[in-house]
Amino acid sequence: MTLTDRLLRPLLAADPARPVITYYDDATGERIELSGTTLANWAAKTANLMRDECDVEPGARVAALLPAHWQTLAVLLGAWWCGAEVVTDPSGADLVCCDRDNLDDALEAAAGAGVVAALSLDAFGAGLPGLPPGVVDYATEVRLHGDVFAAEPTAGRSPALDGLDVDEVLSRAGAAAAEAGLSSADRVLTTADWSVADGLVQLPLAVLAAGASLVQCRNAPADPGALDRRATGERVTRRLP
Repeated sequence: MTLTDRLLRPLLAADPARPVITYYDDATGERIELSGTTLANWAAKTANLMRDECDVEPGARVAALLPAHWQTLAVLLGAWWCGAEVVTDPSGADLVCCDRDNLDDALEAAAGAGVVAALSLDAFGAGLPGLPPGVVDYATEVRLHGDVFAAEPTAGRSPALDGLDVDEVLSRAGAAAAEAGLSSADRVLTTADWSVADGLVQLPLAVLAAGASLVQCRNAPADPGALDRRATGERVTRRLP
């Protein structure tokens, strides 16, 4: 069973309509909330895009040069659903997913056989204009794919995250959740800019492994009172860095 199956199935079984991630960007004013069902649909669309257009198969290496964002979570879950390994080092990866700011680095890392998929991270699904030939425009292409995905069977204990297999990733995420005292009743607010290289196990995987709900704030206001009011409005029970 893939890492995505292991993370999403308990959430969907418990309450598919419950918010899994609520995303704020205070630079743009956006607030987007995804239930377990909606997140699973996005992950499935992403996995179908990766398999059908980017040739991502079990054992492929996928890098994500992306900020803490709900679409980043869809990319990660989509990659794992394909049976791919998410890697920190993008050099030589089979697929590099990036935003506009990291496009040059992604193109350099994928030089040769790798594919680059660029994300606009736009709240309204707008694509990225002026992309180089061959770069997949995620926002434009992902909507064309189905929201149900059938994972291919994988042999043995294949790596899922920087050489760690599914059981090892889940064990570390579960340990991080236990250390933070998280439970399925928690709604967790954070301003951490997690990435594959820094903090992915602690956030968001620990939150998902605990069955909790994440309130992710990007470009958070400097005024701590604003975050306090948000925490109250979102019924936050825990705050992590």
